[in-house]
Amino acid sequence: MLKWIILAVVILALIALVLANIRVVPQSKAFVLERLGTFYATWETGLHVKIPFIDRIAKTVSLKEQVVDFKPQAVITKDNVTMQIDTVVFFQITDPKLYTYGVESPISAIENLSATTLRNIIGEMELDSTLTSRDTINTKIRVILDEATDPWGIKVNRVELKNIIPPREIQDAMEKQMKAERQRREAIQSKMALARAQEKAASVMGSHTGADESKLGDAIARMEDKADAMLDRSNAMQSLNETPLDPAA
Repeated sequence: MLKWIILAVVILALIALVLANIRVVPQSKAFVLERLGTFYATWETGLHVKIPFIDRIAKTVSLKEQVVDFKPQAVITKDNVTMQIDTVVFFQITDPKLYTYGVESPISAIENLSATTLRNIIGEMELDSTLTSRDTINTKIRVILDEATDPWGIKVNRVELKNIIPPREIQDAMEKQMKAERQRREAIQSKMALARAQEKAASVMGSHTGADESKLGDAIARMEDKADAMLDRSNAMQSLNETPLDPAA
């Protein structure tokens, strides 16, 4: 009787051991398998069985596209303006083996490589070009990162500059320039409205009395003075903003 109990226990233990070593790899995942401490195989989606005490699942890898948002980096433009730029990198693991054994910390490696690449690219561009060439910068960084991460089993699909933050004094100058431009447009519109009013007044001038003509002329003169004042303020602000800033200040 005792030997049957022992046999049943042994059979149950063997069944439990087999079940414990059955693995189901879900969709968009991959398992990296080691045998006796050496890479043996990459398990893809499906049912797999590993040998107890010999095989070991070294890493579970997600094959989905992943997004990492890196903290802002201080960069210096060609004209010596320091600004803060943060990047967002979209990447996908294409080779689980290379990803597991290619580099110690893949995300940290991508972050450092992204920062150095960004500094090199921005260092060759002036401030105005940096602010207006996001697509060009994104493409350059993506190409360099994609090539550098190939040995790590990573495909860089897209790189985006999330924020470009220039120094406070440059932001203030840009805001003043935008305000001056709005005032200039308003002054031009006022001039156009005044011209239309003068044209309309000329067409009906003959049907009014002298007093009416005087009042109409005064109103047109006030409109013209207002438009001229707005245009003068706009030109003054634009001249002030065109004064070059010293980046080293």
